[in-house]
Amino acid sequence: MSGKRRADPGPGSEGKKKGKRELAAEFSAALREEPLRRQAAEAWGRREKFSHDAIVMDPDPFHHCVIPNFLQCQTFLEGLHKELMDLNFHEKCNDLYKFKQSDDLKNRDELHISALRKVLFEDFRRWLSDISKIDLDSTIDIFCAKYEYTDVLLCHDDELEGRRFAFILYLVPPWDKSLGGTLDLYNTDEHFQPKQIVKSLIPSWNTLVFFEVSPVSYHQVSEVLSEGKCRLAISGWFHGPPQTRPSSYFEPLLSRSPHIPRDSEILYEWINPVYMDIDSQAQIQEEFEERSEILLKEFFKSEKYEEICEALKKEDLEWSQRGPPNKRFYEKAEEEKLPDVLRDCMELFRSEALFLLLSNFTGLKLHFLASSDEDDEHTDNSKEESKEINYVSSKPENNQESSGHTSQQGKLETAQEPEKKKEKNKSSIPTCSGELRYWKNGHYTLVHDTKNTEFALDLIFYCGCKGWKTEYGGFTSYIADGEDEELLTVTPEENSLALVYRDQQTLKFVKHINHQSLEQKKTGQNRTGFWDFSFVYYE
Repeated sequence: MSGKRRADPGPGSEGKKKGKRELAAEFSAALREEPLRRQAAEAWGRREKFSHDAIVMDPDPFHHCVIPNFLQCQTFLEGLHKELMDLNFHEKCNDLYKFKQSDDLKNRDELHISALRKVLFEDFRRWLSDISKIDLDSTIDIFCAKYEYTDVLLCHDDELEGRRFAFILYLVPPWDKSLGGTLDLYNTDEHFQPKQIVKSLIPSWNTLVFFEVSPVSYHQVSEVLSEGKCRLAISGWFHGPPQTRPSSYFEPLLSRSPHIPRDSEILYEWINPVYMDIDSQAQIQEEFEERSEILLKEFFKSEKYEEICEALKKEDLEWSQRGPPNKRFYEKAEEEKLPDVLRDCMELFRSEALFLLLSNFTGLKLHFLASSDEDDEHTDNSKEESKEINYVSSKPENNQESSGHTSQQGKLETAQEPEKKKEKNKSSIPTCSGELRYWKNGHYTLVHDTKNTEFALDLIFYCGCKGWKTEYGGFTSYIADGEDEELLTVTPEENSLALVYRDQQTLKFVKHINHQSLEQKKTGQNRTGFWDFSFVYYE
């Protein structure tokens, strides 16, 4: 009797176990060899750089490792890629990111996904625990993400209770830095705040990157610039004992100041006469009190607006970068070095006359001559409700739209509770803070930048944004704290003044300006960004 012995299933081959079809997968055999395992553990413990064909370990700017050829079987990888591409992906978009993400993979029963989950959270987890001397538990966090043209994940640290290591397994086509989508690592300052990108890791097929999650593990996924290639990656976290975290750093707030003495002549010099008309102001106030937001187009006289734009285009203006990048990234003008016309414009927005005009536009008490709810109570109690001011909040009632200024909330909650009136009028002297900003590709702010503890009136005056499109980003979004759905979107529009009144639970951010904004250059605009005067007023 003769016959052939059946071969043992190799990596990535199919086998039988209790009647259920399974696949076996293995990670890099070189990593599992005792000499290399010991060397890696020693380098990890000493926080030293370590390089080998099978692994590169680097403690700078924070501890991270790159493992090429992580899984051993090419056939398995191709099957895994197919299963992942067949999943349902959901658009994820907010202040921090824009990409597509799969459902949680921890309960998926596809053969290749199940095998990958086993090798990661059983075999590789044991290896990682041995190397790091951290007792990792069996908690599974794993999902798949697709980054396509203009998708991005901005600066963050991944810190969440129990997370000890983050990992990314790339399944990308041939890739280079010109395509974007790099994993960028930031160094940090003495306050554990991110400073700048010091290292960029380029995605590569079957390469696993992992790093220790810590108070300094700031990183981002740079914007994908390829219109034809997809950056597909499996990501997740290994969990373990919580770490001791340093106390939170609270950066100084922007300084506030009361109005500066300037009479109404400054208004007649700068502002379109239609907005100086008493009847127009009453109409604007009525609309603002109804919606808590308004866009005033052609706000400056055309000759003044052109004068501002010409001054802004000059190359000798000095700008400084505003950070840290886990909160904001844009350029701010060095105000003391501005040319006269721009300095005069900043004075206009701080002037006593404009404080009073804004009071007339909004019904807020930003000047002692402006009427208030309390004044109305003394003169005519029956008019109290008509003088209440709405504010942007999280309770939608209807929808309204206007060009360049879209409200998905419409008529917004009315501030009628006495304690809220007391809160918003707690300051006896109205104040403001403001800056002149420049926006271009790569710039943004995050909601962390606008934690608000009081009622506030936002003013944004846009310059140099002719032809700007919403898909470029750069618009200002208002959201309720803890929610992603937008309450209000303010899109840059030439010579337009946006006013928005918001409460303590309303946050705002400027959406990341993507690569598409560079199209401006092709349309004869000769620039790829815009400017705004941004002020916040407090009663």
